[in-house]
Amino acid sequence: MSTDLDSFDLAILNILQKDNATSQRTIGEAVNLSAPAVQRRIKRMEESGIIQANVAVLDPAKVGQPITIFVGVELESERIDLIDAAKKSFAAAPEVQQCYYVTGEMDFILVVTIASMTAYEALTRRLFFGNHNVKHFRTVVVMDRVKTGLTIPLALS
Repeated sequence: MSTDLDSFDLAILNILQKDNATSQRTIGEAVNLSAPAVQRRIKRMEESGIIQANVAVLDPAKVGQPITIFVGVELESERIDLIDAAKKSFAAAPEVQQCYYVTGEMDFILVVTIASMTAYEALTRRLFFGNHNVKHFRTVVVMDRVKTGLTIPLALS
């Protein structure tokens, strides 16, 4: 399936990234398309994987998860089966909001949202100390969430 995006698709995506609850009629008015045309385009972008999810963005502090932590994890062994096991373990932990397999000094960077440092200690015991392939990990606690989001800048042609 083609993932070629025209100026209408990019305009639709820019609107949806700001508020994915925007009605198709409102989007259509903004981009000069009919609501059914907008619906077809959105459906095509969902089916092709361009639009991966429609979610609500929550304020972690208001739902009892006020602490955000970045964790750099270095593995003992870089065998592919052990890397895959680490990926699976990190992806399965609900506290891990994002997980990146990276180059450089660390093998993974995790973004963790958690209720307390006691809860974080329990998580470290489960994910890191309980994993014989974790050589070490570094923790950076966020003091202020200056900017968060997953919006991708899209240039309109």
